[in-house]
Amino acid sequence: MSSEINKTTVPKLKFWANFKEKHPNLAQFLVFFLLSNGVTVLQLVLMPVLRGLFEQTSLININFQILQFGQNFDGSSYFVFDYGAGPLSAGGGGGLAYFLAVQIAIGVAQIINFFAQRSITFKSNSNIWKAAMWYVIAYFVITIGAAAAQGFYKAPIYNLLMNTWGMGSFGETMADMVTMIINSAISFWVFYPIFKVIFKQEPDKQA
Repeated sequence: MSSEINKTTVPKLKFWANFKEKHPNLAQFLVFFLLSNGVTVLQLVLMPVLRGLFEQTSLININFQILQFGQNFDGSSYFVFDYGAGPLSAGGGGGLAYFLAVQIAIGVAQIINFFAQRSITFKSNSNIWKAAMWYVIAYFVITIGAAAAQGFYKAPIYNLLMNTWGMGSFGETMADMVTMIINSAISFWVFYPIFKVIFKQEPDKQA
């Protein structure tokens, strides 16, 4: 059995090695894509679990609306982080429970993503602390940008799935996944060029 596995595995490894040699940038992007999708799956699993746990506490009734910029179309205040107190099913914004569930899920996934992309995708040997510093800065900037964008699509998606389509709690779970996928997609396209800069291979260290 092992010899049969080796016969099928070796050609695949040779093909991938040849592909990387001929198309190094494309091969790198494909590995980045696969790892990013794995991280996204982790977020999709972790976020609803955390949200379910936090919603059993008083955190759901704590209003979390910060960084006000202008107004919504209906005249109400627009917040970059807009998580009004109360459950979504009752017209609230999920409160601090929703905010923590989202940010912890993203934070855990991005920590794993940092080490995986550095070691596997980019095979970087540059200073890890310097790379981590720029990664954290980029993470906060992207988090604020993604949160600002979420203000435009979060409420319509939840309203569509929960009320318009009458899917109730199942629609709420589906909306969780849709918003997380959108958030991950934003991070995916922004982080790749950043990784190209902070995850370098230094020739002196390789030698």
